[in-house]
Amino acid sequence: MYMNEHFNDAKHHMKRAGETAKAGISEELAPLQERVDDLIAREEEEPEAGRFDEVREDLKELQERAEGETREAIGEVRERIENYRRQRADP
Repeated sequence: MYMNEHFNDAKHHMKRAGETAKAGISEELAPLQERVDDLIAREEEEPEAGRFDEVREDLKELQERAEGETREAIGEVRERIENYRRQRADP
């Protein structure tokens, strides 16, 4: 197998990891997005003092958690690729 094929494989796996992470984040955020949409619709009817700030903080925390999980997933993929490369390099 040529080195270029290894890079193509690694690129493919990184792309798939990113897509999987994105799908997981979207799935994780869906209930919160529904909650935000409901709150926005409700606040348009009758604003609730401080509620917007609370929801914003919830979103920020969830975003930070999702970013951390994404970084962790990418790190794991990189480690697996490195392990694969080491195994292929060792006869």
